[in-house]
Amino acid sequence: MDRRLCLITGASAGIGAEFARQYAALGWDVALTARREDRLEALAGEIREKYKVSAITVAADLARAGEVTNILNALSGRERHVDALVNNAGYGLPGTYFSTSWEDQAAFIQVLYTAPLELAHRVLPGMAERKYGRIINVASLAGYIPGSAGHTLYGSVKAGLIKFSESLNAECAALGHTDLHCTALCPGFTWSEFHDANGTREETNKMPKWMWMDAAPVVRQGIEAVNRGQPVVVPGMVNKGLATLTRILPEPLGRALVGGQSRRFRHMD
Repeated sequence: MDRRLCLITGASAGIGAEFARQYAALGWDVALTARREDRLEALAGEIREKYKVSAITVAADLARAGEVTNILNALSGRERHVDALVNNAGYGLPGTYFSTSWEDQAAFIQVLYTAPLELAHRVLPGMAERKYGRIINVASLAGYIPGSAGHTLYGSVKAGLIKFSESLNAECAALGHTDLHCTALCPGFTWSEFHDANGTREETNKMPKWMWMDAAPVVRQGIEAVNRGQPVVVPGMVNKGLATLTRILPEPLGRALVGGQSRRFRHMD
């Protein structure tokens, strides 16, 4: 195929589905992967009809060992390679570190951290050979702010994705891959099913509307940033202000402020 292909994980809803639509609108073919096959097929049908591009679906659960290989094998079996990768799959694990099982925590790390790193590692050689590649890791504003009680590993994983993206983008430049870029996209509160899935919708609905963004501008700023070779992007003026504030506040004060507000957006039961 002459068209480039973008692989998007967690593509069945929210930010992932919006990435699929925006890349398709730019004339890209898309490969959609998530657990819910019915959602993937519905989105793929919409994209084929509206944008006249190819939409490949690969149902997969990234918590399972070997799923990255299965996804990439499904694409190579169609004689397709990955020109852009959007590591978007993720969820919030409600409760405290005390109250959750290690099996649940390990699955969380696999989906949100290990699988994105493996996918990037596996597609990078082909991107370098073709002298073109884009990798967007959907991190979070939570990777900037001090840690808080509840959802204990979420901020840790997102901070790791930010540092990984910065380092990989710097490596690409240092090795002379001038058209191969990696960006960490760090949204704040974004309208999607995320908070329904992790049981915090009631809490987050009490937050002021000015703190929220729609998925479309979040995704658009992510695509624009990776095309510029920008290693990290925080979409929206409110989120940019909060990210800046976390850098200039004394650490004890930052921790106290976040700790005092954590029950507004963290499920502790």
